Amino acid sequence: MAKEKDESVKAEKPVKKTDKKPTSSKAKPDDAKEPKKASSKEAKKEKGDSKKSTKDEDKVAAPESSKASSKPAAISATSLIFQAPDLPPVEPRKRSNNKKNSDSESESHLRRRSRRRAGEPIEESSDLPNVVVKVRTPRPPKEPSNEPQRVKGSTRLEAKKQRRRDGRDSGRRRQTITETEFLARRESVDRMMLVRSKDAKIQLCVVEDNVLVEHYVAQSQDGSLIGNVYLGKVQNVLPSMEAAFVDIGKGRNAVLYSGEVNWDADGLEGRPRKIELALKSGDTILVQVTKDSVGQKGARLTSQVSLPGRYVVYVPNGNMNGISKKLPDSERVRLKKILKDIVPEEASVIVRTAAEGATEEQLTLDVQRLQAQWTGIQNKLKKATPPTLLHSEPDLLVKIVRDVFNEDFQKMIIAGSDAQSVITEYLESVAPDLMDRVESYEGKDDLFDHYRVGEQIDKALERKVYLPSGGSLVIDRTEAMTVVDVNTGKFIGSGGNLEETVTKNNLEAAEEIVRQLRLRDIGGIIVVDFIDMVLESNRDLVSRRLIECLGRDRTKHQVAEVTSLGLVQMTRKKLGIGLLESFSEPCAVCDSRGVIVHHEPIMRSRSGNEGKSEKKRKGHMDVANVVTPEKAVEINNVMAKIAASTLGKSAEVEPDSKAAGLESILEALPEAKPDAKRKPRRASSDDAVDPEA
Repeated sequence: MAKEKDESVKAEKPVKKTDKKPTSSKAKPDDAKEPKKASSKEAKKEKGDSKKSTKDEDKVAAPESSKASSKPAAISATSLIFQAPDLPPVEPRKRSNNKKNSDSESESHLRRRSRRRAGEPIEESSDLPNVVVKVRTPRPPKEPSNEPQRVKGSTRLEAKKQRRRDGRDSGRRRQTITETEFLARRESVDRMMLVRSKDAKIQLCVVEDNVLVEHYVAQSQDGSLIGNVYLGKVQNVLPSMEAAFVDIGKGRNAVLYSGEVNWDADGLEGRPRKIELALKSGDTILVQVTKDSVGQKGARLTSQVSLPGRYVVYVPNGNMNGISKKLPDSERVRLKKILKDIVPEEASVIVRTAAEGATEEQLTLDVQRLQAQWTGIQNKLKKATPPTLLHSEPDLLVKIVRDVFNEDFQKMIIAGSDAQSVITEYLESVAPDLMDRVESYEGKDDLFDHYRVGEQIDKALERKVYLPSGGSLVIDRTEAMTVVDVNTGKFIGSGGNLEETVTKNNLEAAEEIVRQLRLRDIGGIIVVDFIDMVLESNRDLVSRRLIECLGRDRTKHQVAEVTSLGLVQMTRKKLGIGLLESFSEPCAVCDSRGVIVHHEPIMRSRSGNEGKSEKKRKGHMDVANVVTPEKAVEINNVMAKIAASTLGKSAEVEPDSKAAGLESILEALPEAKPDAKRKPRRASSDDAVDPEA
């Protein structure tokens, strides 16, 4: 404020000097003269008003100060701001009734554009003179090509991206699991594990409410390669298949697809991700087995190594941590806080479902143990020459106990000293809090017979599964997928209508289907054909029941949407070799096709008797073949030659003996019965009907 007052005082001084100058001085600008006159008049009229006089003096001081200095004067509380005068409102133009004038005005000022496609009806607004219509020609459809199209980049990487997008979309639709639902699901099932060691084989079973749901067989002579880490040697690279074949020292070469290549470690920054650029024949590569060899296919590999532990999966050189989706949100938040402190920067971890309730100390020990394993692999890698095994997973017994046995189980019953020593040693070092749940079986009878496990295994090996209510499931396995058909069978419902009966049968079938998938260890594509339901709410109810039961399955699975034909599609990852493969061997006669193979084609009759029951078919006797006299003569001659050669006689047989032999043969043969024509049941109108007949 002090500066503003000083500037206003300086501006007042030249005003007083200009008032004393005569009018004959040099001419001033017009805009400066008018304020002078106005200020002089206002000063005469309002001499006593000091505020108004200062305002008038500011009007005169403004042009003078602009001449003195080019800098604009600071705006003070007493300065004036000049504004433009108000312009008179412009009257709108009046449209003349003349059509020519309106056309000229519209063309020069108003213009509208309208678009339409070729073949569309012309709108009324497009007839106006000021509307410009642009007809848009549709794009010509692409002509179908007879040549196969190619994907830009890698096909396997593009398929991997699509699966990830589908997984993210399904994850967004996933409902959040609350802690009460998680605990209720656990407490509602009485779960225990049975382990039996017999005949150099170890069998493990998971029983829920005295019902067998999972079965595993551990054999020492043929261990699984899944999880083993090898230093392999590339034998061949096929760019058209986007795959490389690697020798890991197991006879048959294993396959490494481009989708499983660790591109960050190969140093392909700024270059296209093609397997022929990353690998060449003769290169050494660090790989891990993800799938055992099946049939003519070799084992599948990945160069993204991961080491599974009790609570976490350690991923060296990883950049993203993950937590199991089966855990509630409160537990996920707690585990995220712990992981920030214990996970090293050069690695990442994936928290398993078994980590629910684990303390920070347990998680830290698990991460340190896995980190020491990775350090040992790197030390062996410096001295090894391909192909070499660098790290091997424990046998199936330890793997199942590590991955499956947790706080959800009430107890584990073991029959056999060998299995009990291995399990006890592992649990004491990894999870000592579970030792109080381990028991040894002391019964006289067999462990599986005591809990009726053998009976349930025999039923699971059959093709048809019967439901408690009377319905049935038919499970057929093919090369590409497994098909499950749901039938009502003897289930007729207890009142209501057909829709209610069918829905109840489907709900019961959904629970049994999940149990059969876990017990038989069925993997790949699975298609379920439920009985058709009319109401959308019932279809959603069956789908929700299926997904809810799959929540107990610890393997990776994904349920797709119901198809237009009412089929439910899903995928499931296979854990072991399967229940059927464990208890069976391929047939050497039919090559596992399940039919009897003949060397000649079989001619099957297409008579109307095909629809009859098996009992009537068994009672039907085929008519014996009739031997004609000519055929009998030929047979008699052959018999005579055989007899002559055996007796050493070259003489011909007498004709009387011939005739006697022929007659004896003909008498022994059965006579052919003539085909009796069936009489029509209806009588004609011309014939009289006999009532006594």
